[in-house]
Amino acid sequence: MNENEDKSMGDLFPDLGQETPIISGVAHDSSESLATVRGVTDEPGMAARVFTRLAQIGVNIDMIVQAGASTGTADISFTVPGADTARVREVLLQEQDVLGYDSFDVNPNVGKVAVVGVGMKTHSGLAARFFEALSDKGINVLMISTSEIRIAALVPLDQLNEAVKALHTAYGLDADQVEAVVYGGTGR
Repeated sequence: MNENEDKSMGDLFPDLGQETPIISGVAHDSSESLATVRGVTDEPGMAARVFTRLAQIGVNIDMIVQAGASTGTADISFTVPGADTARVREVLLQEQDVLGYDSFDVNPNVGKVAVVGVGMKTHSGLAARFFEALSDKGINVLMISTSEIRIAALVPLDQLNEAVKALHTAYGLDADQVEAVVYGGTGR
């Protein structure tokens, strides 16, 4: 058992006061593409087959979502670096029979926005604020990914800058409001 599990944020980071924001920054990336493989047989090993093949050509995968259908098939969506989009398209097209899917599409018009901070796991309402801020600006969320230190969303590329601004404001990170404090961690 980790000795830090039962410690509060104040115990772990004594210089964190009551008013110190948990969210320390907003990050964004406009260079990713969203790939979706549709109609994959919903059985063990299918996702492994797709991602093993992409790994063999050196493609790094970031966000992944699989949605099953009542028809026994699933759609697998994932993000890839924009520079790899052509290779992903080529492999998926060439190996449709081997990978066993109905169709695929690749959308380069997406961007990822994320808030990062320490102690997110122990503070409720951070995700609600994230999605309310985007919703208030009419920004549609295409994908969601979370970890102990990050909430990320894939949004339409033409709304990425507005999403970044909305999150800065929602978490009090506007330049004239607060100086962000960033603590090093494991990077998980």
